[in-house]
Amino acid sequence: MQSLELVEFLSNPELIPDLRELFRYNLLNFGRHPGNVKGDVVSNAYITRALEPIILRYSEHFKVVVVTGPRQVGKTTMLRHLAAAEEKQTGVERAYVTLDNDAIRMAAKSDPALFLQRYRAPVLIDEIQKAPELLPYIKMAVDESDATGNYWLTGSQPLHLMKEVSESLAGRAGIVEMLGLSHAELTSTPSEPYAPSPDYFTRRVNLATPITTTEVFEDIAAGGFPAIRALPTDLRAGAYESYLETYIMRDIRDLAQVGDELRFRRFMAACAALTARPVVYAELARLADIDEKTAKTWLSLLASTYLVKILEPYANNLLKRLSKQPLLHFTDAGLAAYLCGWENARTMELGAMAGQLFETHVFGELYKSFVNAGRRAPLRFFRNNDKKEIDLLLEQNGTLYPIEAKKSALPVARDAKNFHALDPVAADVPKDLRAFRREIGQGAIICMAQDAFPVSQSAWALPVWAI
Repeated sequence: MQSLELVEFLSNPELIPDLRELFRYNLLNFGRHPGNVKGDVVSNAYITRALEPIILRYSEHFKVVVVTGPRQVGKTTMLRHLAAAEEKQTGVERAYVTLDNDAIRMAAKSDPALFLQRYRAPVLIDEIQKAPELLPYIKMAVDESDATGNYWLTGSQPLHLMKEVSESLAGRAGIVEMLGLSHAELTSTPSEPYAPSPDYFTRRVNLATPITTTEVFEDIAAGGFPAIRALPTDLRAGAYESYLETYIMRDIRDLAQVGDELRFRRFMAACAALTARPVVYAELARLADIDEKTAKTWLSLLASTYLVKILEPYANNLLKRLSKQPLLHFTDAGLAAYLCGWENARTMELGAMAGQLFETHVFGELYKSFVNAGRRAPLRFFRNNDKKEIDLLLEQNGTLYPIEAKKSALPVARDAKNFHALDPVAADVPKDLRAFRREIGQGAIICMAQDAFPVSQSAWALPVWAI
């Protein structure tokens, strides 16, 4: 079967679910690295994921390890890779079962105790949110033993999953978020959380290999889903379409009753067009031809399945007239580009959305740098009613670190001019307001420069490929 026919085959909603899932699994594990694509020839080399040492450490200290994230970012592939290495080292095989299989899911839901007898620990259970009835029985099982790491679980719907985990496995589960491939993972560069300092900037530049602006947009177009990146360029559109059809038909229907799939698809496209922009529900509603209440509900669905992140605005009593609108970012800039009709990297680079997609790409790389280290990403954004904006704001240990994303190879001092809008939080204040005082740390302009260097006293330029 040719690749295009395979994509169409997988998109057929009438295909037997178990057979379709088998083909999807094979597609997901077929090709891994964009650097291995030569024409129509795709290698199946496994890409080491930055989260692997975190998973292994959690498995040593927690009885249950839960990996959450969007579908097809490689959660199961990574865990099965680690399970194979575990078996080779210890001789103990970890069972694997997916609850995407209708028959297996029904068995898990109807008789959880018998199910766990059939799939004994150590076990990897895929898409645990589809059978939350298992969680109380997993709790009983882990409470009977001091063994750690017996249960590895994955899930792609935290709206359901996290509630059940918090109620059934509190204190017993280590929870890790996983997103698509980062540039560091793709280039086998050591991954570390973003740390705004000249030492970090120069170290990262020395570790990474420079790439051009065109190559960055090729990276954006390819996205972070391993299976889609592995396909030849001309087949990626079909793969994105298959992903969206599966997402709408399966996950959204599991979460809520979305009666009009065409309007929901239009809503996703509207969100993609507004990535890296403040959320205006009235505008989303108008673009999708729905009411504002539905727009809020549907955006919550996108966030609950990890397709978008909603950044809260920074608030501080020492700053006046701040915007209260949150900011929208797609977790995968390639998916956002596809939804907006940008399938070609070159036209995307020269197009009207180049700045937005670059900013979303920067956000994604920064966000992944934290979650790939098992840490929360302390990112927000700043905007006041005078239209002064700072794309991203990192707050750590009482210090604010401003970040601008600029699609420029030659950043200049004026690119950081809005950083001064934060000055009031660092000024001397009366005693009763000192709790709101913050230091202003090293700012950064993340851009397409070929090196890291200071552009002003308050900001350094940092190439996006160095994160």
